[in-house]
Amino acid sequence: MVRVLGKATSINVRKVLWACEEIGIAYERADGGPELARNPNALVPVIVDGDFVLWESNTIIRYLANKWAARELMPLDPRRRAEVDKWIDWQATEFNNAWRYAFSAIARKNPAFGDTAEIDASKKQWAAMLAILDAQLAKTGGYVAAAPFTLADIPIGLSVNRWFMTPMERPSFPAVAAYYERLSLRPAFLRHGRNGID
Repeated sequence: MVRVLGKATSINVRKVLWACEEIGIAYERADGGPELARNPNALVPVIVDGDFVLWESNTIIRYLANKWAARELMPLDPRRRAEVDKWIDWQATEFNNAWRYAFSAIARKNPAFGDTAEIDASKKQWAAMLAILDAQLAKTGGYVAAAPFTLADIPIGLSVNRWFMTPMERPSFPAVAAYYERLSLRPAFLRHGRNGID
């Protein structure tokens, strides 16, 4: 059984829990444990798989999909796999960075994120990322990397949840809205994504 360390309210922990359920991996979650000290960044999640300890949420979900041979989520074909990897990396580098300031200010009400010009710039960049995602979803007609659900939809789905959960005015992105409803047909997303937690 895999141990997942970190609070279930963390977006990155939820990513791992959702992946475990999609793959069918037995897991137990705990808020903490001595293995957390193995992450020099002092962040969650950390997983413990036997004597193997791993951190970094996107690396963890790739590891889980690879170890449990979840080929529908992480294809073997190099080009199809690269498409999945591309969108996972885009979520971490572009999408997250776009919403971080605005989300921290509006949803978290963190006083360290109180610069209105920075909030407006972050909201504008966040919408620009949603426009990219909307165009991609309109092209695939299903999920992010392709028509079927893949591992890329887990981190991106959680970021989309933040878009809809953050109390602000937002432009309409029809393909993203339809995607959010498709994700909501997945029980694991309802438990770890669209669960009232932003």
